[in-house]
Amino acid sequence: MRVVSMFQRVAAVCVFGAVFGTFVNAQQVVPLDFESVGRGAPLQHDANDFPLTGATIPFVPGGNGVINFDETNAIVAATNGESPAGVEPLARDLFNSDDFYADRALWSDPRYFRCNSPGAIEDLWGANRGDIIGDNPPATAPWGFCDRDYPRESIVSPYSFDTAQAHYEALMEETRGRGGPMEHSYATVPGEWTGVYAHPGNTPNNQYWYRMRHLQVPTVLSLLTEEYQTRMVQETYHQGNTNAPQWQSAYCWPEGFMRRWHEFAVWEHYIMVTPDVVQILAGVARNFITNIHIGREFNMDGVVPRLGEDVPRWYGETIGFWDGDTLITWTSNIQGWKVHAAFEFSNRMQTIEIYAPLRDDDGNFIGLNHESILYDPDALVEPIRIVRDILKQGEYSDSTPYVFVECVQTIFPLDGLATPVTPGEVIDYQVPDMYDRPWARIWEELFEQGMEQPEEADIFSFD
Repeated sequence: MRVVSMFQRVAAVCVFGAVFGTFVNAQQVVPLDFESVGRGAPLQHDANDFPLTGATIPFVPGGNGVINFDETNAIVAATNGESPAGVEPLARDLFNSDDFYADRALWSDPRYFRCNSPGAIEDLWGANRGDIIGDNPPATAPWGFCDRDYPRESIVSPYSFDTAQAHYEALMEETRGRGGPMEHSYATVPGEWTGVYAHPGNTPNNQYWYRMRHLQVPTVLSLLTEEYQTRMVQETYHQGNTNAPQWQSAYCWPEGFMRRWHEFAVWEHYIMVTPDVVQILAGVARNFITNIHIGREFNMDGVVPRLGEDVPRWYGETIGFWDGDTLITWTSNIQGWKVHAAFEFSNRMQTIEIYAPLRDDDGNFIGLNHESILYDPDALVEPIRIVRDILKQGEYSDSTPYVFVECVQTIFPLDGLATPVTPGEVIDYQVPDMYDRPWARIWEELFEQGMEQPEEADIFSFD
């Protein structure tokens, strides 16, 4: 089999070059002319230089920026359940186990997942790409590449802070020492930021680890606490073994805060900058709105820092300030949830995000570098970082207006399987508790009978 990169760079330049002009390395931060305490630390490894880890059907660019799948050149180490040459398979793995809970001692071995990335396991049954599960699934699931992984040291935060609050306060103090923060008027606000930005998933050279395609499952698990390791393996098992995925967008469930970083969860970004608020609007099955309140301070009296009532919000609440031409933000008061093949996150998730302008060789503004540091003491054993680019493709005056999304549910989890339902059809449907873990309740009740399920201390497990 021929290895094909997720986006073949030469072809991508042909498709997108007229729009974006000079490219930057999307897996690197904007260089600073000073040493910062909490932003701009270079990444040691560029995900664009790493081949895909798991068995999958690659993307290839088509005409007019359309992305197609190349099913004749599957990226796979071995097919139909056979192990690759030189790799000794485990007697029991994700695809032949009848109880993943009992296999906990094996989760740290990539061979338990047949060396597939989380994103690849999600796709094996044909969810996003062609079906490569084999002749007798799930036992015939293919293998990924055991010698490929994205380094953990380029995932964890390079900064010394234990909390988002300490990180934000240190960046604020640093900015004050440099004469800031800047207070903008309508005359000075960076109007070049306002406009429409390209779909991050279709942007060339914009691979980053959170797309879950360049790393082994145990690498992700090493970032998580014991409880959240279990939650992720549960999701992975029902993606790869039972073929019973529970995708929030399929059911018109809330998308959740971390969907902002999923590879195809949000389309074009519509950004507006004012002196008081910077708004980032995007959508796919639902609308994503980030309102960054410039110069405001959080109320620290609640369970977590907040702006409004002491109630978690699906996309959190965000404050920020300007350090020169860079916007630094802090998001808190987030409702815990999940994202496709990635790990779940809790109500204690908080982020520090840095939006820095990208410029071409002539100094023209071409987009934003987005550096994000994520803190979640319930889910993560240490803070992590995601770096990506959001490239501007046009002004509001010459772009298609934002299409507000209304998600009309036509797919329901009948007997635990995503099932299309035609209008007028009568079904027996149990309304899920959106503040619990509705996906997990489906799996536990319908697919995990007889398994050694761990006890949960509280049904409201995000608290």
